[in-house]
Amino acid sequence: MVGRDHDNLRSGAPDDAGPGWARELLDHLRPTGRDVQRLVEWLSGTVEASVSLRDGDGVLVVGPRTPVDEALAADIADGRLASAAWEGEGRHVRLIRVELPGPAAVGVLTVSRTSPFDRRASDIVTHTVSVLEVLLRTQETAATGHRLARATADLRLAILQLLMVEDVVAARRVAAGLWPRLLDADTACVYVVESTPEERDGLAAACLAATHEEALVVRCPAMDGHVIVVVPDDAAGPELRALCAGRPGAYLGGSARQSLARTATAYGQAVSALAVARFRPGRTAFYAERTRPERLMDPDALRTWTTRLLRPLDTLPHHTRAELLATTRLGLEFTAVNAAKVLGVSRNTVRARMERVEHLLRADFSDLTVRAVVHLALHHQFGIAEDPAGAPATPAQLGELLTGPALRSWAQELLARLDTDGRDLRGTLRSWIAAGGNAERASHLLGVHAQTVREHVRSAEPVLERQLLATGSDLYEVVLAHVAAGDLDQPDLHGSGHPAESGHPDSSVHR
Repeated sequence: MVGRDHDNLRSGAPDDAGPGWARELLDHLRPTGRDVQRLVEWLSGTVEASVSLRDGDGVLVVGPRTPVDEALAADIADGRLASAAWEGEGRHVRLIRVELPGPAAVGVLTVSRTSPFDRRASDIVTHTVSVLEVLLRTQETAATGHRLARATADLRLAILQLLMVEDVVAARRVAAGLWPRLLDADTACVYVVESTPEERDGLAAACLAATHEEALVVRCPAMDGHVIVVVPDDAAGPELRALCAGRPGAYLGGSARQSLARTATAYGQAVSALAVARFRPGRTAFYAERTRPERLMDPDALRTWTTRLLRPLDTLPHHTRAELLATTRLGLEFTAVNAAKVLGVSRNTVRARMERVEHLLRADFSDLTVRAVVHLALHHQFGIAEDPAGAPATPAQLGELLTGPALRSWAQELLARLDTDGRDLRGTLRSWIAAGGNAERASHLLGVHAQTVREHVRSAEPVLERQLLATGSDLYEVVLAHVAAGDLDQPDLHGSGHPAESGHPDSSVHR
């Protein structure tokens, strides 16, 4: 048994047979070859030995477990020996100290073979240890980088989730440590960039570079192909458009400028615009480019009606009311599952909050017309809080909002686009909405196959430039258009029954 100084062990140089194996060994340092398992396997094959690496506690790191003298291994792990060699039972074994990543971390490399170690084998083992330590340090550095990147991404997501529930103060506090000026502005635009899930990481990195890391860039927790970008000012808009233009298959949807407290509203607008971008040659669209039904309503009447509709929630504590409103807005905009992912809560929590709002408003969210008008109120209620003049005293009814000449003209023009198709898309769409967005129920009403209903609804999407098969602002605009045009009855938000107790029927809107 022999103990040798670690530096002396590594001072050997390859002999005449060395250049071949030396080149192979150096190949393991190339970016495409940096793998500890492959290096150990290469050493095993090159010196015809069984090779393993374990840490100071004897836990196997890589390679097959090889019998060793535990006292010798402990001496090496504790630093009393740099290396050792012994033979017995027909085996020749080398034990060598290996510096592992981390404070005072060491390991033991075991090389066991049936023939004695000649000069060549000794040199190969010696030089391999040096390369092994470099790879282990590189691996740890990469792992640390990945952990830091993941922590940063999680922090960005946490900031977005706080903005989604209107907690701007907390969002600013979280952002202040890493991005001091990120949320200094009171308003922001939200963009949603879409690509394939496989390309999303690269797209997110490109968005960070395009915005000079002065925007909140988040990988959407609900949609695998989406990247959410919250831009405090609109200076990054052209860069994001140019980014999508240079990436085939990428689409961009942008919101109107909103206060930071209305980030959830802006996000819904961006997703709505993204649906339109899929039908545009330039693959970009912005929410402000389209006429919205609320802009065609009398503002005083809309404010009064919204205040009266949401009054049952005014009895709640402020934080509870804000939480319910934010969750219901997203729950109406997306599925409960996706809303839960965006908010960072469970889907059961989303459903429970929405059912509470249903009960307070005496509304049935399985009715698409009810969902549409509540969605209208929830997205308008910010204007009430920010209006110093307050709401007018004159009461307003839903019918007053939906019978104005401007809104009726817009609704008739929008739905008339469907009349150019010979398949009666308008009739199918009306029945589908009346059936709660359920193709099976609509097919029974129309006497056609459910797949025909889905195809008609899907065919209506590019004609109306709105996404219909997924719940959200686009669908609710079309529902309001049907009500304003007289194709569907106005919903009764204060009818009898207890919708919160009855539950939702099987509707594609809730899936």
